[in-house]
Amino acid sequence: MLSILIPTYNYNVWPLVKQLYEQCSTLGIDFELLVYDDCSPNPVNENSNINSLKAANFVQLPQNIGRSAIRNKLAHDAKYEDLLFLDADTMPVSDQFIQNYLSVISTATEIIYGGIIYQKEQPQQDQILRWVYGNKREALPVSERNKMPHLRFLTLNFCIKKTVFQKLSFNEDIPNLRHEDTLFAMNAKQQNIAVLHIDNPIIHHGLESSEVFLKKSEEATIVLKQFVEDGLMTPSDTALSYMASRIENAQLKGFVLKSLSLFKSKMKRNLLSKNPSLFIFDLYRLQLYLETKGSTNE
Repeated sequence: MLSILIPTYNYNVWPLVKQLYEQCSTLGIDFELLVYDDCSPNPVNENSNINSLKAANFVQLPQNIGRSAIRNKLAHDAKYEDLLFLDADTMPVSDQFIQNYLSVISTATEIIYGGIIYQKEQPQQDQILRWVYGNKREALPVSERNKMPHLRFLTLNFCIKKTVFQKLSFNEDIPNLRHEDTLFAMNAKQQNIAVLHIDNPIIHHGLESSEVFLKKSEEATIVLKQFVEDGLMTPSDTALSYMASRIENAQLKGFVLKSLSLFKSKMKRNLLSKNPSLFIFDLYRLQLYLETKGSTNE
């Protein structure tokens, strides 16, 4: 018995739902498909087709409640114990996607993460940064993900027990600006809730432009700083916050910040170019983190 839960916003999720529905129907399992639209300003008409499917339900929320709250609502409304969360702009790679999850679900499993891949073909130039980052930092094999199982967890393709989700939930008090998956994973780590990584990826569609991705990365960096300052996360939880804390503890913040600030415009030009460097991406975010972090260590 499986509840498949998909939050969406301004996206045509009908092709994804059809594939998932066909796989579940072929297996002959008890399942439900819940798709909640977070009050999209430009609703996709095709999504209403979901309600024509047995055991599937598409709901348009009357007001926008945010990334965390909509996932909590989906989990709350689900009627089965095993919850499969998927992002709307994804698609299973395998036609055995559902079966692959079912084969590892047991009473002992708590969180299962299937992984992600990106298209092999290079996209248009204004989407290169998101594509490079996704391939190098997110589309990792199981062997790499298992080295840091909680940090390598993403919320776009995971299965979780409803009873486990109730212990965690997504924090609805945080800004709606990314890192809710990091906070969710670190909360699981603190509660000794295991993350099992398997090779059952989805492919991520709908690549953002480099400018949009860079803007979201800037917002996520500021949010990460806030989480650390508020005690929601520790500096050691991410590579960025860990490096910043080491620089501050060594009283090198002023020197590093001044040095990086000299190259800020050049770094940004590189990141928006056709050949962006992830090393420069990390330096760019480090400069922003140090610039906005409310530490007195100079």
